[in-house]
Amino acid sequence: MVAMRRRAGVLAAICFTILCPGMAANAAAQDAPVPLQPYPVNHELRVDSDADVRFLHDGPAGSHGFIEVRDGHLYRPDGKRFRCWGVNITGFSLGSAEIPPNAEARETAAALARLGINCVRMHFLDMPVSRTPKEGSGKGPDPTPHKDSPSGLIADGPTSRVLDPAALARFDYWFAELKKNGIYVNFNLNVGRTYRSGDGVPDADLIGSAKAYTYFGPELIALQKEYAKQLLGHLNPYTKLRYADDPAVVTVEVVNENSLLEFWMRNWLRGERVKGGRNLQLDMTPHYQALLVKMYNDWLAKNRTPAEVAELQRIAGVAAGQPVPFMRRGDHPDAPRLRLDAELGFLTQVEIDFHADMKRFLTQEIGVKSPIVPMADHTYFIANQPLMRTAMKSDIMDAHVYWQHPAIYGKRGEPMVNSPELSIIQKLARSAVAGKPLTVSEVNHPWPSGDYGAEMIPILASYAAFQDWDGIFFYTYEPKLHGKWTPLVTGEFDIALDPAKIAQLPAGALIFLRGDVSPAKEVVTRSYSTDQISETSRMPRAEMPYYTPGFDKRIPLVHGSRVSCLDCKPSLPAPLPPANPIVSDTGELSWKTSDGEDGIISVNAPRSQALVGFVSANPKMQTRNLSVDIRNDFAAITLSSLDGKPLNLSDRMLLTTTGKVENTGQSWNARHAMLSNWGTAPTLIEPITGWIQLKDLEGAIGVSAQALDGSARPIGPAIRGKMIEPGWEIAVGAPATTTYLIRIER
Repeated sequence: MVAMRRRAGVLAAICFTILCPGMAANAAAQDAPVPLQPYPVNHELRVDSDADVRFLHDGPAGSHGFIEVRDGHLYRPDGKRFRCWGVNITGFSLGSAEIPPNAEARETAAALARLGINCVRMHFLDMPVSRTPKEGSGKGPDPTPHKDSPSGLIADGPTSRVLDPAALARFDYWFAELKKNGIYVNFNLNVGRTYRSGDGVPDADLIGSAKAYTYFGPELIALQKEYAKQLLGHLNPYTKLRYADDPAVVTVEVVNENSLLEFWMRNWLRGERVKGGRNLQLDMTPHYQALLVKMYNDWLAKNRTPAEVAELQRIAGVAAGQPVPFMRRGDHPDAPRLRLDAELGFLTQVEIDFHADMKRFLTQEIGVKSPIVPMADHTYFIANQPLMRTAMKSDIMDAHVYWQHPAIYGKRGEPMVNSPELSIIQKLARSAVAGKPLTVSEVNHPWPSGDYGAEMIPILASYAAFQDWDGIFFYTYEPKLHGKWTPLVTGEFDIALDPAKIAQLPAGALIFLRGDVSPAKEVVTRSYSTDQISETSRMPRAEMPYYTPGFDKRIPLVHGSRVSCLDCKPSLPAPLPPANPIVSDTGELSWKTSDGEDGIISVNAPRSQALVGFVSANPKMQTRNLSVDIRNDFAAITLSSLDGKPLNLSDRMLLTTTGKVENTGQSWNARHAMLSNWGTAPTLIEPITGWIQLKDLEGAIGVSAQALDGSARPIGPAIRGKMIEPGWEIAVGAPATTTYLIRIER
């Protein structure tokens, strides 16, 4: 449709050239693409600004006591709801560090607070102090190791059992700076640790980060406990508290993207990983497979009758007295339920027992007082109901999702706003459970998503507030090292230098943290029987993400959506009637498409409003206080009150106008799946160009807009608004910017 509109504009310009040359020039100028302009983000130069939203924080993190789980949500001890608006902290790109030096720690903590970030998830702390970028992510244009910028806590040497004293000292200061700036910390314990010859771990050279092995390998379980005690039992000299005793620790996660059931459903229990072998994906070594098979057969002897064990041996084709092996994934669809249920029941019990033991260890032996998160629902192309049996026994439900992840997607760079029934909202909503908080500890529109990446934050913030979730952590933010970074996006996941995403973080904080978008009026639930859960485990990928035939995927866009129970009487909400746009039951959110194209979302709440998507193709789409007339095909435009008043009465507002982002000189490969050239500095933006109309401003006698640069500093003179019949009109696009501070005179 975009191409068709542009071709139509060219034809119109040709006609006008023949009939009226002057009109032709104007038409061509209107239709021509808006040229990209440099717009670097520089957090070193970031200054305090009236556009900051750190006022959303309420003092040093933890000043009210430990965050608690109560009535299905997170609360402060004084009874006030608590939400996380956060980022993961990593350090894989050149010029970045997860544990920055002290000067950068002070700078980054203050910058995050100004952007509205009140939580960070410390990811990959269990990595070496000297490391290279993670395989499959964050490589960008230059994957050079940055050995002079320690990012993990594990000391170099023959064992992974020692924390590096210098790295730990830097981390202590970093934590204290975050706490001082009102930013809570999530500790993510088992993430990417690899094991060394001195650890006494079988097959240490073959198992990589030991996903799934960590659930049952006795040596690995012991080492996880040892690491947790070293870290959470450590006394921070700046705060004078052990991390286990510090209320600035919002949650503790046990494992990251790690599930034994996932290995089973993805055919990774083959036991064929050997030196010199094919080593398919994350398959197990023979040692660990044999250990797991023995555990399984011991479990069968206790939990199945001799007749059932004999039948399982017959089905598996093994002689009496021989161990029953696991199936391969290809056997799942036709397997008798006796075999399917036995394997599913055993592996589920291993996960439940592991997490129960880890929670006991963390709370009783280390003294952790923060809520414990066992695992995340992170693989939406397999059924999550079996995994939820483990997760639902925990304090908090957690989920991960990416729009067109580079590791598992083909053609990329497509707008999510055109796909309401496939969006990240649907994929996340499947994990929400009645009576439990839901956090999203990883989410992103990974780079290169520059054409449409600006849509992510306003859409997610709005629908997460509507669904009444409890936390969002974008993956990822990489603190920059002085003199070692350049102003361009250097990895698929790092948002720190993305002009659109950085601009939208404060707007998203206002929508989500402040609760500008109202929760759904009605929450509908679904439940699953034991038989249904067994059958979901072998459903084809075509049933993703819900693996629930008959469930209307639009429901999370209209009502609150939760799972009420597992292994109980099954229930399913009724399908919704046809609708376009899809409107939330609060009336504040609307999602419209035209045959899967020209999608647009409007947010129409008293204190925050937005238009996100193909705005020019939907000229009649507007909100109570916001309408636009712009040259750009695609834009994410948000308007939020900064003084807490409704927009029609507000004296100070934040206006973000974001769209296409690129590195200078970048280019796509032939399939449009990844960049063939990542480009160079600086980042470029397509300025949103035209007119923004602010309507129904009570008593306004003057309106001005101050453009801000990528460090929140004023650029150019204030733009005076023009009074028009509906309200006031502001010309935008020059100077090039993503952010305006709006002031209203009354």
